[in-house]
Amino acid sequence: MNFLELEPTKLKHLKVVATKEQVSSDLGEDAVILNLKTGIYHGLDAVGARIWNLVQEPKTVSDILNTLLQEYDVEPERCEREVGVLLQKLADAGLIEVSNETPA
Repeated sequence: MNFLELEPTKLKHLKVVATKEQVSSDLGEDAVILNLKTGIYHGLDAVGARIWNLVQEPKTVSDILNTLLQEYDVEPERCEREVGVLLQKLADAGLIEVSNETPA
């Protein structure tokens, strides 16, 4: 799935959750994640770590965006674009599972 090619409406309805095949640790405001299948470490800055904490339980992209827009001074379009980029990287690395929660 390519997060960056989805229409904003479809993107917001996707549900994401961290996979069970990883372990992570907070490093101050940052985080590091180890993919247990590949043995590759991934680092996240403070905002990425906040998103990572949010996806420890299943969340829609809309829920993530709403939380970030309340907590950070960022324009909605930029937030949506950057969250899409990070979620794509996490999905490509096998660190999150994605399901479609689009209403019928």
